[in-house]
Amino acid sequence: MSTENVEKFEAEAELALYREYREVVKVYQYVVETDRRFYLCNGVDVKVRSETGDAYFEVTLTDAWVWDVYRSARFSEQVKVLTFKDVNVEKLKDARHQRPPKAR
Repeated sequence: MSTENVEKFEAEAELALYREYREVVKVYQYVVETDRRFYLCNGVDVKVRSETGDAYFEVTLTDAWVWDVYRSARFSEQVKVLTFKDVNVEKLKDARHQRPPKAR
């Protein structure tokens, strides 16, 4: 595959993901952003853990959709994320007007 073909494939995949996001955001209540992923979900629970001395976050999402262009199955009944970095949780008021995340 040429570089041009790879770039075209990636651009088309990103556009398809954006279109999917526009359709599914309407049915979700929360946006959750971690250092590695962007999620939409209808339930979120964030717990701070520090069993080893260092604090980290345990984030449990229910009825989730993951923003990941290379993932074939983006819908998940439950997702658990462990991270030492920041976690941002926002409640959506009117999801029809939310913008998608910026490409990383």
